[in-house]
Amino acid sequence: MNSFKTFVLLVGLTLLLIFVGQVLGGRVGATYAFCIALVMNFASYWFSDKIVLAMYRAKPVTQKEAPKLHRVVNNLCQLAQIPVPKVYIIPNPTPNAFATGRNPHHAAVAVTDGILQLLSEDELEGVLGHELAHIQNRDILISTIAATIAGAIFILADWARWAMIFGRQSDDEREGNPLVFMVMFIVAPLAAMLIQMAISRSREYLADDSGAKICGKPLSLANALRKLTVGAQRVPMHANPSTAHMFIVNPLFGGGLMTLFNTHPSIESRIAKLEKM
Repeated sequence: MNSFKTFVLLVGLTLLLIFVGQVLGGRVGATYAFCIALVMNFASYWFSDKIVLAMYRAKPVTQKEAPKLHRVVNNLCQLAQIPVPKVYIIPNPTPNAFATGRNPHHAAVAVTDGILQLLSEDELEGVLGHELAHIQNRDILISTIAATIAGAIFILADWARWAMIFGRQSDDEREGNPLVFMVMFIVAPLAAMLIQMAISRSREYLADDSGAKICGKPLSLANALRKLTVGAQRVPMHANPSTAHMFIVNPLFGGGLMTLFNTHPSIESRIAKLEKM
């Protein structure tokens, strides 16, 4: 169900790009914007593991240095039938974890010092099952596709802002309507961001489901999510907002209307789905 939802959201994001491109930049403008966004996100996709691991000062650990962590990862990879990723520990007391890498053969999982101190081995299995599910489901690729399409819409919206100021003509030489440009450069990027966040939330649900099936312990993952949420609130992490979607629990907290822009579903809904399993 969540895979289908992701597909529908990606189609919606693509149709939004086509519509915005026709209104603001014409076919040529939309093509240019998409190409620019593609180039910008290609480097992020190709080097995402190195960038985010360096950002959080993650250190690779050997089996001798972290035997329990490696044992859990190796066992889960056998169950998931995926290559064993590189294993990292982040020197941070906030309990959290993430996976990165462009495909299962170039992947890494990273956990904080805080999560190793907080969780039992069963709960750690649930968390790492979730992260390996992200790798198995190629979520880095999907999030990059979404970011590329959304990025093209943001570029077109920025062009619209300057077009409104300078009265730039569209590709068919007809003067653009300033009111349309004003609405589009405000509404289009907002809509793109909402869809992008919805895609992220659908992938989290899918990773919870797949991860629980990999480890066979949905209640252990549910218990881990409870502990991690409380732990992350008590010991906040100074996380970069651009990487918040990668963590198993959102390191950034917001309420009210800000939940529309959350990269993660509510913990309550995630736990409820796991308990139903």
